[in-house]
Amino acid sequence: MTAELTRGQNHPLPGTRVEIRVSAGTAVLAGAVLGDAAGRLSGPGALAHRAPGLPGVAVPGGAAARHLIAVDLSALPDEVHRVGVLLALVPGSGPVSFGSAAAPFVAVTEPTGVELATYTVTGLGAETALIALELYRRQDAWKVRAVGQGYAGGLAALLADHGLPAPEAAELAARVHAEAGPARPTVTGPVTPTVTGPVTPVPSGAQGTPEGTAGPAESPATGGSGIDYAHPRRARTTPPPPVPRAPEPAEGEAPRPVAGDATGWTLEERLYNQVWGMFEDLARAVAAYRNAVEFADSRLERELDQTLTDPRARLGGAADSARDTAQARREELVAQARAVLDRDLAQLVAESEVVEPALPPAFARWDAPQWQGAEQPDECPMALRLGDLHLPESPELRIPMLVRLPLERGLWIDSGRTGSEAAMAMDTDDLRRVAMDTAVALAIRVLASHPAGEFRVHAIDPAGAAAAALAPLSGLLAEAPAAGAAGVSELLASLTRRVDLVQMALKAGAPEDLPPDLDTARRLVIVHDFPHGFDERAVTRLRYLADEGPQVGVHLLMVADRDEASAYGPLLDPLWRSLLRLSPVPDDHLADPWVGHAWTYEPLHLAPWEAQQVLARITGR
Repeated sequence: MTAELTRGQNHPLPGTRVEIRVSAGTAVLAGAVLGDAAGRLSGPGALAHRAPGLPGVAVPGGAAARHLIAVDLSALPDEVHRVGVLLALVPGSGPVSFGSAAAPFVAVTEPTGVELATYTVTGLGAETALIALELYRRQDAWKVRAVGQGYAGGLAALLADHGLPAPEAAELAARVHAEAGPARPTVTGPVTPTVTGPVTPVPSGAQGTPEGTAGPAESPATGGSGIDYAHPRRARTTPPPPVPRAPEPAEGEAPRPVAGDATGWTLEERLYNQVWGMFEDLARAVAAYRNAVEFADSRLERELDQTLTDPRARLGGAADSARDTAQARREELVAQARAVLDRDLAQLVAESEVVEPALPPAFARWDAPQWQGAEQPDECPMALRLGDLHLPESPELRIPMLVRLPLERGLWIDSGRTGSEAAMAMDTDDLRRVAMDTAVALAIRVLASHPAGEFRVHAIDPAGAAAAALAPLSGLLAEAPAAGAAGVSELLASLTRRVDLVQMALKAGAPEDLPPDLDTARRLVIVHDFPHGFDERAVTRLRYLADEGPQVGVHLLMVADRDEASAYGPLLDPLWRSLLRLSPVPDDHLADPWVGHAWTYEPLHLAPWEAQQVLARITGR
């Protein structure tokens, strides 16, 4: 299955021969920089920017909207530990910066054209050169990492940042641009670069994507059989549609937000990127405010210490005056920081007010108008809303928590009370009931957001304690909930067999050899009251499904109390680490990757009348 990377994510490479396919929507220079373990260039000779390239690297040369770079990692010199893929705009032609052009799309593929990992470089502004991604060596194995590091100073700044002296970097950058020549026309057939060294060019016809199509004909999840557990391919070889722009604001007026003004090839993708841009903006705005308050507090403490250590300040009212002055400075600094935060919050609230009504149903709240009378979609969504996120500085501003589909990790609804004030205030039975209701609401959202028949839902309820919660799904379950140790074991054995067979068939490229009675539809498995009713073999199979199932369309939705499962000891630790923990009640347990804030997560509860409406749309009744 193709890994769709975001900035900073990495993905293992299964072999040493790969190709990097670039689609930029405008003419760019593409090349590779070879670095040591620290990413430093050994000299100008470590830059491959025109054919024939360097040993182990074949580059196309020249400026074009599409490029193909072939790499044989086994043929690289021993001192090379990193291969950075660079993109640079041509001065004097086309857009003046990447921020005014379509976001570049980069795919790492096998020589046959099968995608291994993709990355859309978003969030660019004044940059005119960038490192899109890098292939790097880690313990004799190679991985790809999405980098997206841009340079407003252009190619010269990029080369200087990689270790070349500034004069040498400027000279090399000027020579690269001079040698680029005019932009080449977009290639509509297979691209076969000139190759130096042991890199083998791909035979004509094996390259994959002709101009204007959405992606390669097959992927690791399809094998050409029509079985596809990856997100539907989106057209990326042509520029995205125009991004909506707000009217120019009046003098002194803040810019008015517009829904869908982020980068992306579709409105859905632009809204997804805009939501996570709002999440990042809020994280950084609150971090700046907290840092300012921390600085004001430390300054107050320092000034008070100086007052106490100065004998002259102890006479008369000097000490009181000094303390009052220091406290006033502190309040002034905090007020200034709060004013800046309030300004940023007002902008984000205004943006949220225009974005929320524009979200597709899969991204929207249950009570949003988008769900009223909406038809079941014909295509899979690119993401799903699992709840809302907020910070204590702005509890009224809720950011949708969107996760990309298909789910790379299972979901765990925590029915335990440890570590959550809201959970501790609830009765144990009530908490378990709310946890199961939350799981059922998520299952209904998955079903309602996908085409009819896309998912089969299974339930594991060893003691039958979740019968009331599962009642809304009674007409949608693939079979009766698995009960008792025997029922649990039978269902897990069946799902494990399905995962094994589909994996083997796809790896062998023979999905047509699957048994005719094997249902290859995606599966959502709701597991209640774990680990009751699970023996060690069942636990092992559940761990296997959590690790291997998502690649072939089997996803776990567990309701469990980790404390109750502690009797299994370290056996379950890998299982918990592989799942995304959600809470059925508001809980500040999620951290962002930028500044590490503890975000409060609020689940999306589904009222009974809302559930009836949604289920009626799914079932047609």
